[in-house]
Amino acid sequence: MSTPVQGRNALAEEILRGVGGPDNIESLTHCATRLRFQLHDGAKVDQKALDKLDGVMGTVPQSGDRFQIVIGGAVARVYSEITNLPAMVGSGKQQAKSDAEVKAEIRAKGRGRFAWVDNVFEYLSDSFRPLMGVLLGSSLIIAIASALDAFGVIDFRAADKSATWVFVDAMWRSVLYFLPIFVAYNAAKKLKVDPWVGAAVMAAVMTPNFTGMMSDKVPGVTSHTNETLGTTEYVAHVFGMPMQLNDYGGQVFVPLLMVAVLALVYKGLQRIFPESVHMVFVPFFSMLIMIPVTAFLIGPLGIWAGNGLGDGLSWLNNNAPIVFAIIIPLLYPFLVPLGLHWPLNALMLQNISVLGYDFIQGPMGAWNFACFGATAGVLLLSFRHREKEMRQTATGALAAGLFGGISEPSLYGIHLRFKRIYPRMLVGCLVGGVIVGVLGGVNTDAFAFTSLLTIPVFDPMVKYIIAITASFFVSMALVYFSDFRTKEERAAFNAERDAAEAAERGDDAPATEESAPAAPAAESTGTGFELAAPVAGRTIGLDEVSDPVFASGVLGGGLGIEPDDGHVVAPVDGELVTVVDTGHAFGIRTVDGIEVLIHVGIDTVKMKGEGFDVRVETGQKVTAGDVLVEVDLDAVRAAEHPTVTLMTVTNTAEFAAVEPRTGVHVSTGDPVVTVRR
Repeated sequence: MSTPVQGRNALAEEILRGVGGPDNIESLTHCATRLRFQLHDGAKVDQKALDKLDGVMGTVPQSGDRFQIVIGGAVARVYSEITNLPAMVGSGKQQAKSDAEVKAEIRAKGRGRFAWVDNVFEYLSDSFRPLMGVLLGSSLIIAIASALDAFGVIDFRAADKSATWVFVDAMWRSVLYFLPIFVAYNAAKKLKVDPWVGAAVMAAVMTPNFTGMMSDKVPGVTSHTNETLGTTEYVAHVFGMPMQLNDYGGQVFVPLLMVAVLALVYKGLQRIFPESVHMVFVPFFSMLIMIPVTAFLIGPLGIWAGNGLGDGLSWLNNNAPIVFAIIIPLLYPFLVPLGLHWPLNALMLQNISVLGYDFIQGPMGAWNFACFGATAGVLLLSFRHREKEMRQTATGALAAGLFGGISEPSLYGIHLRFKRIYPRMLVGCLVGGVIVGVLGGVNTDAFAFTSLLTIPVFDPMVKYIIAITASFFVSMALVYFSDFRTKEERAAFNAERDAAEAAERGDDAPATEESAPAAPAAESTGTGFELAAPVAGRTIGLDEVSDPVFASGVLGGGLGIEPDDGHVVAPVDGELVTVVDTGHAFGIRTVDGIEVLIHVGIDTVKMKGEGFDVRVETGQKVTAGDVLVEVDLDAVRAAEHPTVTLMTVTNTAEFAAVEPRTGVHVSTGDPVVTVRR
């Protein structure tokens, strides 16, 4: 008898054991709520043990040695933990995505007009998202130290701090200093390059051997002082060529650019060398090429970009201070994700040393609090829409921001993942910057993290408070009232959440006329909304279809139709929030908030669109009876897939009843499902 599993990795290990171990796994994928295993031998599965695990909602054995485990909303995390177990290394190759996986991807994100913009955001997001835990941990250490500094317990910026506080500095600086190596690892993984090669290339220019050359005492090294930034630049002559030496600690633009080039080199080498020697020669030549390229070219380019920016801002503040106050908060949201804001810290310190005050941190506060306001808007929405994981992420990020002045948890954990946030956050940045500029600027005589605790160091304090308050609440309001998800993403997420919650409650079947709570007679007849048949044929109950997930009601109440023909139409008036490229699934949302899923056939995604002539596109408004797709049913049968067309109300939990009419023959457009509030 299995005992409840304690801990997340323990759950992953128990699941792995329950399916027969890593050697029994041919491939593993996941959809919105389920782990999907393709096994070598389905008989090795211990289904009873899996069903008893704390964290497993149910199991679904399938033909062909396939096996599904229903996890719910935490499926992505559990999938990641399983695939990262040491025992899973080399355990199998991924197969083609199933229809559930395609639906999950459609739900997970909406694509923009320009694919390259989406790709850049995804590259940035996936390079930083795995680091959220350590980033948040280090930022909270900073927040505690900043609070102690604000209350006069310690001098957080003192040069002669005791060993205790130097050690505390090391606790949080470890993450920020070595961030380039972490980013290089994740970025390489994102681009399907050996992540350890990416990390090794970046680490090479951060070793004590490399940084130790930054001294006039080293033969072949010369120095030059940057008067604006107050920094000393060193140039080493290596192999007879000049190499600019830099401290790359905290620089993330350099590893992002380096890995993009590394991916080209690495994959090119894979094509050159036979697969049998890839392990030796591809990493070897990748490092041999990319370490010098990074040291001589890519690294200095990143530093030069940051230094050039610092020089330009100094000139702008001297010649157009009002414009400067507006530009700074608008510029920072793009500098921070790339690490190009770090040289400005040197400029801030130089200003304080030479002028006795700094003019950058005041308007920079408008950006920070606009960032935190956007996070607050996300947090409010996470409560409203019951997004548990987002609520946890936003709570930690907001605490790190307001009390520690750290924007990275908000940026990397939330904002870069949802591109709708940035335009709304920029409005808050603009409002705060305009206020700072119009009121005559805000200065500080200290290098401070722009948080609630450091407000007193800014002068005039009242002006600063007005500016950051406006930035915060403008961003928060814009994000909250317009959402950080698109309408399609929100509808899909809420439907997925409702399905997961229903599974957790044990609602194994959709509400029907017999099982739904009784409603008053007048309400039953007065609030019913009819869904028409999307295709002609004989109606059947969901419990009769061969897909166990539809049959369980997890995807909502509804019915199936054994079609007479392949002419599939819209069953209601509404907006198409989902149209998959393969033409087998469509999601429609009505003005009344009913979310309808039409799914043509079972596992027809494997046909990759063959036999499906799609007539509509995502975002299109349709009227009941409009053609969605023309399907070649003979092709579906030839591919050995069931032709049953399924129609469900994915947000069934929001209604009193979803009443299907089963066991009858219908024509296209006949009423077949009644939805009651």
